[in-house]
Amino acid sequence: MTLPEFKIAEFILLPELKILQCGGDGLWLCEKVSSLEVCPRCASPSKVIYDHRWINVRDEPVRNRHIRLKILKRRFNCKTCRKPFTEPVPGILPGRRTTQRFRLAVVEACDKYTNLSQVRRDFRVSSYFVYQSHYERLRLNLREKEGAAWPSAIGMDEHAYGKNKELRRTQFVTTIVNHNKGKMLEAVIGKTQAELEAATAHIPGRENVLWATLDMCDPYRNYIHSFFPNAKLVADKFHVLRLLTPALLKKRKEITGNRADLRAKKLLLMSAKNLTYSERLALDQFLRRYPDMHELYGWKERLHSFYRILGYGRAYEAYKKLVDDMSVSFLPEIRKLRKTLLKWKEEVLNYFSSRLTNARLEGFNCKASVLKRRAYGYRNPNNYRIQLLNACS
Repeated sequence: MTLPEFKIAEFILLPELKILQCGGDGLWLCEKVSSLEVCPRCASPSKVIYDHRWINVRDEPVRNRHIRLKILKRRFNCKTCRKPFTEPVPGILPGRRTTQRFRLAVVEACDKYTNLSQVRRDFRVSSYFVYQSHYERLRLNLREKEGAAWPSAIGMDEHAYGKNKELRRTQFVTTIVNHNKGKMLEAVIGKTQAELEAATAHIPGRENVLWATLDMCDPYRNYIHSFFPNAKLVADKFHVLRLLTPALLKKRKEITGNRADLRAKKLLLMSAKNLTYSERLALDQFLRRYPDMHELYGWKERLHSFYRILGYGRAYEAYKKLVDDMSVSFLPEIRKLRKTLLKWKEEVLNYFSSRLTNARLEGFNCKASVLKRRAYGYRNPNNYRIQLLNACS
């Protein structure tokens, strides 16, 4: 044992441990130094030592060198409760054979590495240990945030999690965001009203919610109406603007085929105010040859211009005129759009009072896709929920 190695070992050793010997293979012999210990049952101090035993513990690697601690622990006898106990070591939880900083190093590696298999190989631990340490830390992080009340503005959206083998259909995850802080508040496996109410019943302060943004989904609307007494619903601007997108794309495929130019598709879906003069001229010449598509594109542009209106009163008048003009159209797509707008009239107009959208939720959905792709999918939905909440909150 060299003097520098001994000094390094003393410097990084756990508190109350004294180094006895340093082996060349990363094995350090240690013992705990203390005058007395406290009984974990009755909290009485004891100095009566009647036995010793060695334990092996994994510690955090030092300069990519694996460290094993062989600690000589003392057995005390408590005179008050007349029961024996083994002295504890700070930084090592009872019954574990790894230090807490070793587990923390594994957790940090899980965040840095692209997959957990690489963590298992580098730290020379089992897959079970990696998953246990990783999700134990994630659960502790979520526990620190428990008890927070509902904010004044929330948003709801869903994304596909995977296939449900029992029901043989796509399973969805509903994400709820806190608009005030810009962070994810909760993730619920499922999207039905019963599933949402059961998963969010523990969160206090339902009456705090004044605004709730959502896509045009009936289960979400029913859930918010029944669960939040003071909440006003806001239909997400993006989902309203894309109501005519499927009809436009279908018409384009009928005209140009499935292998149409991607540029033509982008020009049809972009707002006219973002097009250059040459692009607008080319698009107008193309639309004049196809009256039905021309009319669909015109209604799409009216929806875009509608959302550029400032003030609730002006928006209300423009909305009435828009719906009235749709009633004279012969296109089935426009008649269907008119029914949808009449059904969601209040929710659409509430946007002009709150100016809230689900844009942040769409960003979180992108993060969710990255998480699933990075992990090559999740078998356990609860593990996916924990991982998603830690990544977005």
